[in-house]
Amino acid sequence: MATGTRRGEREGVGHRLSAFGYRHTGVKLGLSLGAPLTWFVVIYLGSLVFLLANSFWSLDVLTSEIVRGFSLENFQTLLQEPVYRTITIRTVGIAAAVTIADIALSFPLAYYAARLATPRMRNTVLILVVLPLWANYLVRVFAWKIMLTPSGFVNWLVELTGLGSLQLGRSNWSVWITFVYLWLPFTLLPIYAALERVPNSFLEASSDLGARGWTTFRNVMFPLVLPGIVAGSIFAFSLTLGDYIAPELVGNTQFIGNVIFDNVGVAGNIPLAAAYAMVPLAIMAIYLYVAKRLGAFEAL
Repeated sequence: MATGTRRGEREGVGHRLSAFGYRHTGVKLGLSLGAPLTWFVVIYLGSLVFLLANSFWSLDVLTSEIVRGFSLENFQTLLQEPVYRTITIRTVGIAAAVTIADIALSFPLAYYAARLATPRMRNTVLILVVLPLWANYLVRVFAWKIMLTPSGFVNWLVELTGLGSLQLGRSNWSVWITFVYLWLPFTLLPIYAALERVPNSFLEASSDLGARGWTTFRNVMFPLVLPGIVAGSIFAFSLTLGDYIAPELVGNTQFIGNVIFDNVGVAGNIPLAAAYAMVPLAIMAIYLYVAKRLGAFEAL
């Protein structure tokens, strides 16, 4: 009898708490998202605020100590020194080239998998696309480093065609090829998801109204798939923009990430590194704003 009474009391408390949460949705939402939001604000946003604060500090060249005072010296250095502008333009340019190449390669493959392939072939294509992600990042980078050497597989393959020899090792071309390979799955999957969601009835209606294939693609399919394309481009562009390992291992030029790493670990100029780190953040903020305007987040 006592056991049944205690069970009834527990159930009564549970029902009252459930009813309280139902009536006060704000409290329920706060309890559900309180811990994740606290982690996000304190760890993620807090670190960005600290990074911004560091960018206004300076380094004493005589004592190598950080002077914690407001100064625009680091931003003036970034604007006045041509080397930093060159590195920024190079990084953004290769990131844009990687993004364009990944979209060009991803779209036909995603279209085939989403609209033309049988279910079995679709699964095969998607598995082959995702399979490289199961390998370690460094393994994939070193694989391309070896293949792009003068005695590597790519050069051997070109020599078989009689077109001469390719000297791609340790160049911007090798960095571009490596990045295109690395981020292709991240670009393809959002495009595939967007293509799969296009209703067949829209295409059939366009055909019934007399539109040709290209007209249907331009006026019906492409606007519906554009958010997926932009969503895929976010991954390719942002991942290239922030990477510093592949350019170090495969290329012979510096990216923004390499300069930041060198200033932190070698030169010890953390304020300058923090200021330079704000450059890709600003670029991505603009990029994400444009992507949001294009509805890209709906395809993520």
